[in-house]
Amino acid sequence: MDRLTAMRVFVTVVDLGSQSAAADHLELSRPVVSRYLAELEDWIGARLMHRTTRKLSLTAAGAETLPRCRQLLELSGDMQAAVSIPDEAPRGLLRISVSTSFGQAQFADAMTEYVRRFPGVNIDLQMLDRTVNLVDERIDLAIRASNDLDPNLIARRLTVCRSVICASPAYLREHPAPQRVEDLSRYNCLTHSYFGKSLWHFEQDGEQVSVPVQGNISANEASTLLRAAVAGAGISMLPTYQAWEYLRSGELVRLLAHAEPRTMDMYAVYASRKHMPATLRSMLDFLVVRFPQTPAWDKGL
Repeated sequence: MDRLTAMRVFVTVVDLGSQSAAADHLELSRPVVSRYLAELEDWIGARLMHRTTRKLSLTAAGAETLPRCRQLLELSGDMQAAVSIPDEAPRGLLRISVSTSFGQAQFADAMTEYVRRFPGVNIDLQMLDRTVNLVDERIDLAIRASNDLDPNLIARRLTVCRSVICASPAYLREHPAPQRVEDLSRYNCLTHSYFGKSLWHFEQDGEQVSVPVQGNISANEASTLLRAAVAGAGISMLPTYQAWEYLRSGELVRLLAHAEPRTMDMYAVYASRKHMPATLRSMLDFLVVRFPQTPAWDKGL
């Protein structure tokens, strides 16, 4: 029996919740998955899982065995990485998920630079304004701005995602600029459907302040709010990676500079460190350099 493969099958079955899902993910047949599990139980000398038609659950022995299997698989991957001879260049397909606004404003240019450097790599870029399931949707890497990541995923921190409050000069000619964040409740605020739709959070004068907001335009991605703000529809909270060029050109005016909207960290998220492809590792290294702690779009703001 290939014990490492049997351990990998066991861990995958637990993570995905079924033998059929594990078989699809590992590209094995269902009978082969069952055989590996049975052989692992014979080697361990104990039943690892209770199997029913509807669900799987770990036995006491399975709960003891699972973390040890994870450790051994990770150690095996580290050993292989340490002694393997690196290829001359990354190659193959990477499927990456990123928000529409960050994808259009920053990430597409970054990917252009990456494939110019590594022409053997193909990028399948999925610009989605929802949280994807990396395993189910076969995503190699997701770029996420969050302060509350799924602890079951592996994350490499890239940069910080800051926001600014802004409006067009045309809007401000008709509406005097707010002086304090509390004033925003009296303005037409353009809001994101998923982030701060009715409540915006700030740090003002050293204190955390939350302000109720409302307006006549809401959207599920920031690019629409950007266009509406430039057109003079109202006041919007926009990520600096997207708004900075419009602020520099004067198409948008920054408001309430003394108040800092809540920031989020930006991460590159992937499902597992085990057997990480060289191409994925090179992409992570590239992104860390491309998107540093103080990004170019925040300088001067």
